Amino acid sequence: MNAETSLRPADFVYPMFVVNGSNIRRPVASMPGVDQVSVDEAVEQARAARDAGVRAVLLFGLPDSKDPAGTQSCDPGEAVQRACGELKKSVGDVTVITDVCLCEYTDHGHCGVLADDGEVDNDATLPLLAATAVSHVDAGADIVAPSAMMDGQVAAIRAALDSSGHSNTPVMGYSAKYASVFYGPFREAADSAPQFGDRRSYQMAPTQRREAMREIEADIAEGADWIMVKPALAYLDVIHEASERFDHPLAAYNVSGEYSMIKAAAANGWLDEKRAALEALTAIKRAGADLIITYFAIDAARWVSQTG
Repeated sequence: MNAETSLRPADFVYPMFVVNGSNIRRPVASMPGVDQVSVDEAVEQARAARDAGVRAVLLFGLPDSKDPAGTQSCDPGEAVQRACGELKKSVGDVTVITDVCLCEYTDHGHCGVLADDGEVDNDATLPLLAATAVSHVDAGADIVAPSAMMDGQVAAIRAALDSSGHSNTPVMGYSAKYASVFYGPFREAADSAPQFGDRRSYQMAPTQRREAMREIEADIAEGADWIMVKPALAYLDVIHEASERFDHPLAAYNVSGEYSMIKAAAANGWLDEKRAALEALTAIKRAGADLIITYFAIDAARWVSQTG
């Protein structure tokens, strides 16, 4: 009765990695309990999430082929686009959020197209991100979430959505996204590891807090409806300051490395998985997050429902 912070199933978003084909569930070795799934299996996962009380899913796509510009990202026949349509048809009461980035689709693994010097070309990437976002919404996505950390990406996507008849579709900006070691397992799950270099030239350094506030302000000025901090646990101070400073709804991403650490410790008998996961998720909400993107979403929703 005296709890200042409580978790609800509706606080969680469940991420899924969608591939082409059918009847596919391909386990991700570094993320126990997480699979790459075909569209038909994604529908079943979304149903399980909904039945547990989770009201939203976040889709990442893995194409069959890649190229330097990530052109498959906006193909209406790709896994994410097909999953959007199937989810809205088969599990209509789940909000479908799509990640908008090129890293899963480029053969070099960076989040944008490359200039002649091998660096990511920010401005040349924006039209591709915009086209990808429009293709997702055309297919049925409810919210698009650009994660490429290109300057101006929210504005480019907002303009493209408005001009294509999707002016009411919200944009969830990955507003403060750090160049974090905790993304390691995700890059296996999404097959998106950079083939050379790293992403520190366009993602934020972990040393920066005030810069995060400027990045969030920029996304809001460009038209973001939601803001996000990623990762979550190592950046609870950033989540808290953002929640205090901005009126926009705030998401936090409990990322793959944070998930896998708890899973590994639990597998070795060093931690109680349920208690550790719920303590971490409570900390994220206590810091000020309105929504938590987490691979624990289905399990956590069931746990909090049982204890509630």
